[in-house]
Amino acid sequence: MTAAATPVRARRNVAVLVAAQAILGSQMPMIFTIGGLAGQSLAPNPCFATLPISLIVLGSMLAAQPLSSLMQRVGRRAGFLVGVTGGAMGGAIGAAGLYTQSFWLFLLGSLFTGIYMAAQNFYRFAATDTASEEFRPKAISYVLAGGLAAALIGPQIVKLTAEAFVVPFLGTYAAVIAVNLVGASVFLFLDIPRPPKPDADAPRGRSVPQLLASPRIAVAVICAMVSYALMNLMMTSTPLAVVGCGFTTGSAADVVSAHVIAMFAPSFFTGHLIARFGAPRIVGAGLVCLAAASATGLAGVDLENFFGALVLLGLGWNFGFIGATSMLAAAHTLEERGRAQGMNDVIVFGGVTMASLASGGLMNCSGGTAQEGWAAVNLAMAPLICLAAAALLWGVMRPRTAPQG
Repeated sequence: MTAAATPVRARRNVAVLVAAQAILGSQMPMIFTIGGLAGQSLAPNPCFATLPISLIVLGSMLAAQPLSSLMQRVGRRAGFLVGVTGGAMGGAIGAAGLYTQSFWLFLLGSLFTGIYMAAQNFYRFAATDTASEEFRPKAISYVLAGGLAAALIGPQIVKLTAEAFVVPFLGTYAAVIAVNLVGASVFLFLDIPRPPKPDADAPRGRSVPQLLASPRIAVAVICAMVSYALMNLMMTSTPLAVVGCGFTTGSAADVVSAHVIAMFAPSFFTGHLIARFGAPRIVGAGLVCLAAASATGLAGVDLENFFGALVLLGLGWNFGFIGATSMLAAAHTLEERGRAQGMNDVIVFGGVTMASLASGGLMNCSGGTAQEGWAAVNLAMAPLICLAAAALLWGVMRPRTAPQG
């Protein structure tokens, strides 16, 4: 353990990041609940209904590497404040797009929201900066557990604000601005030392191609990408499917709330499970849950099916994503941190962007009814589950024949 990695400092930083996840993270279930519905009301073509969600993920992908590099140079706090600024601007521009009924302005707001999403996804890595090797998976897990509060807060704000003004959903986007302004203050308590400036002759670590050539890193990236992409594929289309099958926007918010609770509630013990059974087994359990979510979605379109599928989807994301994050955190050195984490999130959110784009097309343009579109979304999950399972098995079997890189 280094001087920076003391138990007191590590636990304090985890507490700060849990608070950030709970307060600032509430904007994500808010936007994911209404983004597709708002997009559907503004889009010139229903196939583009989920394009606002896709632009959020695209913005996250584009911002991931610059934010990671910024944090490596000047520290985590500056990067997280940039993310909060992006979130507030995204809410303001999105509100302007709704007020003027401009789909393209609304999309621009979504792109800025992606800056916040990119920053939020570094909370889990920031939790490991001052943590010991033993505490590291638990720190990741606890920070993601802060999303449980966000899962409860966000959908309730949607219920209070979605119809607060004449323009539907305008109140929700105004609330997003407030969430960012209030939540920014938590980072004043973050105590993560700025990374030391490397000497000219200091080791720089592996390049991005060399990192990707490492089996441990490649498997971690693939499993993280698939876990997140499939979660996004199904979750993005869920409000459209729920409302399209005759239920209310409030019911859609409740389903998303149950899903986000399932995403984060297991985080209280996921780190302990990883410490006991190893990350690969937990990732494997996550893939099984994702397959079960797809099967439940295909079984019917009753409200119980939506709840069951989305709860299983949340569990699958939790085990798959936290497990893959733990695998990645243990596979790179300190000097490689910014490069490896930025590369990981660019690839992960590149996959999530494609899944988000596919979600609207599958839901609205692959059949004549909401039921047919929902079935297409669930069937599309199978190939990616198989890809991640094959990568994970390869990674597990490889040490028996050759050392891992």
